[in-house]
Amino acid sequence: MAKGKVSKTVGSLGDYLKEQRTTAQLSLRQLAEQAGVSNPYLSQIERGLRKPSAEVLQQIAKALRISAEQLYIRAGIVSPDDGVGGSVELAVLSDTALTERQKQSLLDVYQSFLALNSAQAGPSGSEG
Repeated sequence: MAKGKVSKTVGSLGDYLKEQRTTAQLSLRQLAEQAGVSNPYLSQIERGLRKPSAEVLQQIAKALRISAEQLYIRAGIVSPDDGVGGSVELAVLSDTALTERQKQSLLDVYQSFLALNSAQAGPSGSEG
């Protein structure tokens, strides 16, 4: 993760965040302060150099007054095509009783189950 962009989804997340920040007429510094993150960290997110956690995305969404779900989709945390997984993933991400690490662990396990079931059902199978 040291050099280059983290991924295309993170790059589009950064572009989207910058667009939303500009629309909200906030400077990078103002948004960073409102979201409770450092100015350099937010800049790296906007440039696609860092992948923020779901918690950070939630803070940014709140500061921008936009849907956190949109940011989760842009960041690749939740897939808009995944009718099955979206609600489970959003439930895990919104659970305030879990730590960020616990949320990520649950999402990793959940994704591995989906991948396993998809592989067992064949290329066109989507049952779970």
